[in-house]
Amino acid sequence: MNKVEAIVPVFSPLEDAQRARLIFCLIGAGVMATVLATFASATLQDPDSWWHVKVGLDFLANGTLPTVDTYSYTFAGQPWIAKEWLGQVLLALAYSAGGWNGVVTLIIGTICLAVFLSGWFLSAHLKPVLAVALAFVAAFLISPIYTARPHVFTLPIIVVWTTMLFRAAQDEKAPPLWLLGLVVLWANLHATFTLSFIIAAFAGLDLLARTGLSKPALLAKWVAFGLLCPLVSLIHPYGVQAILATLTVAYGNEAVPLILEWRPFNAQEQVLQEAAILLAFFGLLTSRLRIGWAKALFIVFTLHVYLSHLRFVYLFFLLVPLVVAVEVARQYPALSAGAWLKEERDGLEKFFASRFHLLRGATAVSLVVAMLALNNAYQVAPSPKTSASGALAFARDHYLAGNVLNSYNFGGTLIFHDIKTYVDGRTDQLFLGGFTKADEATGQTGGKPLLEAQLKKYAIGWALLTAADTRIPFFAELGWKRAYADDYAVIYLPAT
Repeated sequence: MNKVEAIVPVFSPLEDAQRARLIFCLIGAGVMATVLATFASATLQDPDSWWHVKVGLDFLANGTLPTVDTYSYTFAGQPWIAKEWLGQVLLALAYSAGGWNGVVTLIIGTICLAVFLSGWFLSAHLKPVLAVALAFVAAFLISPIYTARPHVFTLPIIVVWTTMLFRAAQDEKAPPLWLLGLVVLWANLHATFTLSFIIAAFAGLDLLARTGLSKPALLAKWVAFGLLCPLVSLIHPYGVQAILATLTVAYGNEAVPLILEWRPFNAQEQVLQEAAILLAFFGLLTSRLRIGWAKALFIVFTLHVYLSHLRFVYLFFLLVPLVVAVEVARQYPALSAGAWLKEERDGLEKFFASRFHLLRGATAVSLVVAMLALNNAYQVAPSPKTSASGALAFARDHYLAGNVLNSYNFGGTLIFHDIKTYVDGRTDQLFLGGFTKADEATGQTGGKPLLEAQLKKYAIGWALLTAADTRIPFFAELGWKRAYADDYAVIYLPAT
């Protein structure tokens, strides 16, 4: 053996295939990062991004979590908890490190991690190119939820959680106990952690469908795991209050029908998602794919939740492929990873395998460079539809004081700028008891008397409204004067 042969690593065909598979998944994540970086500002369209960052910044500044509302004057002192405190802290750390560019970079990185994990888990059963393509399509279909809010941090978690539980059921094994750590993390990141209980239940049903009652000891382990899930979720600064606050939204409140993301599916607005759903069911019906009753129930559940509330689009498009991939691979071997492993590696795959470490390092470096380029090329900023930057500058320069009546979309930026709100996006816990309904009614036909009553009740000193706010004509009729206006915001002041 000569010296050259001694230093060149020799890999088995299986190792070559796994290296090629990993590179495919990394490339998929890299492509997603490039696309998201191109449209980076799209992640800052949500008005709630402002107050989530502010809550995190306040925690970093004083080290305490709120138990009552201090951000509004209408519900000041009422019970309110920052149940998604850890997600808010992550956003605040990113903002402290790089401003809104830092926030966008963190969000993009998290989404790309979810894409990578989806591609990796799918490619355990399907050909890597098909798996990465499915992961990319799913990521594209759920793009409406890509906003700078804590729920994005749960995407990689729910991918791992769902895959590992259904894999354990498939293999007729007990759930890995380390998954309970994900429940704790999830519970502190975002209120959707209660979904982990439901997903675990469906995975348990899948095991039951496979084994019946023939393995009582294994079923007992699954039951014990299911009972531990809500128990460990109590490892949270607010304890059981976090679960109770989540349930108030799950069962609905007066604000839910008025918030876009909580509205039901609308085929006229979600055209691509409707096409994908119809195509998926066409494929299920014509292929005669057998997935078992438990997984069929899971598909029905995820679709029902999505059709009920737009914000849960990811449950169907992200999780269903992960759950049914093993059946697709078994019943259609030509699409399976096993068939791909038996194939002779093509030139591209051999290139990936032979230069694995170089390509892996180059991918990591390119992602870092892309993020740095994003930060240096231009500064992203929240949408002017939510920032009201010009109007707030006017208010500051003219020393506007007193209680402000604000449009819902400006609540977040007011909190961020230490101005107490009339209403904002924390309607999961606040602005209830008829308040939200009354506020909505002030902008409808015949709402002028209601608006006048609100102005007196809350001693409103000025109004900050979106340019499309339906209450604008009423302010003029009540004698209020327009003091400022631009394409996005309007300020009204009392005539006196």
